[in-house]
Formats: sequence, C-alpha cells, structure tokens
Amino acid sequence: MGRQFFVGGNLKMNGTIKSITSIVENLNNAKLDENTEVVIAPPNIYLLLTREHLREGIEVAAQNVFDKPNGAFTGEISAEQIRDSGIGWVLVGHSERRVVLGEDDAFISSKTKVALDSGLGVILCIGETLENGNDFPQQREADRTIEVVTHQLQAVGKAIKDWSKVVIAYEPVWAIGTGKVATTSQAQEVHAAIRKWLSSQVSSDAAEKTRIIYGGSVSEKNCKELSKQEDIDGFLVGGASLKPAFVDIINSHL
Repeated sequence: MGRQFFVGGNLKMNGTIKSITSIVENLNNAKLDENTEVVIAPPNIYLLLTREHLREGIEVAAQNVFDKPNGAFTGEISAEQIRDSGIGWVLVGHSERRVVLGEDDAFISSKTKVALDSGLGVILCIGETLENGNDFPQQREADRTIEVVTHQLQAVGKAIKDWSKVVIAYEPVWAIGTGKVATTSQAQEVHAAIRKWLSSQVSSDAAEKTRIIYGGSVSEKNCKELSKQEDIDGFLVGGASLKPAFVDIINSHL
C-alpha cells in the first residue's frame, strides 16, 4: 500500500475568529480528496475553536510545543495540553522558529521526542536557507542542501527511534515568500535524498513508509506538477492555506 498523500495548512500568526471560522466552513463544505490526509495549524489561541467546528476527518495541529511537561515557562504550550485539547499533531522545526527565534537542532530534537512520547504526530520541518544563516551561510548557492537537511535529520535521529508518526516537511527557506521558486526537479532531488537517508540511517521500512512533503511557496498553480513526483507525498502550505484555493491544493493528487 502506498503512502497516503498529506496536506498541511500552516496559518502562522494570521487570522481572527471570523476569518478562521470562514476557513473552517470552507473546508467543511468542500469536496475533498478522501485519500488525502488534511491537517490545519491555526494560531494556538484558535486551536479549540478550530477543533470544535472542523468536520470529522480533518485534523488540527499546534504550531509549536515546549519540551517540558509543565512549569514556569511563560507563553509556552506543552504536549499534554495539546493532547488534552483534542489536538493530534504539532509542527516542529519550522524555519521561522529556527531563524527568527533561534531554535537549534538540539532543541528541535528534544521537542520532537517529547511530542512523539506524548502520542502526538509531528510535522518535522527541515530545509536550507539561501543567504547567510546562523550555521550554514549561503547554503543553496554553495550546493550544501543535502548536507544541511541530513544534518538536521541526524540530530532528530539521535533522539528518536520510531518515525511512524513523523511527517517530514522539506521547506527551502529561500523559496518562502521571496519570489525565488524551487524547480520540480530540485524538490524531487532533495526528497529522494531524504528518503535515501532514512533508508541508510533508520530502516528501509521507515524510508518506504515515511511521508516527505514539500513546503516552498506551494500554490494552486504549481501543486499538480509537484504532486506527480515519486518522492513528494504532499505539501505544507503557508499563505495559500488562508485562501479558498487551499482546496485545490488538497485535491492536487486526484
């Protein structure tokens, strides 16, 4: 049996009660591909609103999780709190948290382990930058993409053994909102390298079953071609998830 197509919608720090209710209603009323798993990630304050109104069969993800169970960690959210709210997924390692908030590989690995140990599914984001970054300057131009993403995977691989509830999201940071777009062949090349890493460093079973999704400025215009690639198992959608065209992306594998 093949890997189930997976589409995640990351609303980031966008939305109000009114607009998120509208997004939920649009998804509830749309005819969606029954063979595609759909997960949307609203801002934390709207997690319960989204879960309570979203129809059965569409899941919800938190955009962040802390790596401690509870305590004096102002502003953070624990895996137990996420689970207690009926939320089954969490985003970890998104580029904006790596670059803007300085989350390093060790912290991301710790958060991934805690989330998995708590029974949550993890959308693990990895990817290289285009210009100077904290650890890997000019990563894409220097053709260090594979080195960077495998380094990020290795850090997580030291913390976890079971990858069955992990969806890997490759997001070339330089292709997010910059006007620079990864070609279909570039995306497929990196996805194939990620699968090769899973095969050699985890297991052939993990390589075969783990879904690897793409997250670089996905839109209704480029999703069809990307979805045809052998190692692209879906998408992590940013800005387009706020628009009605998100439905077209969900249905891109039809």
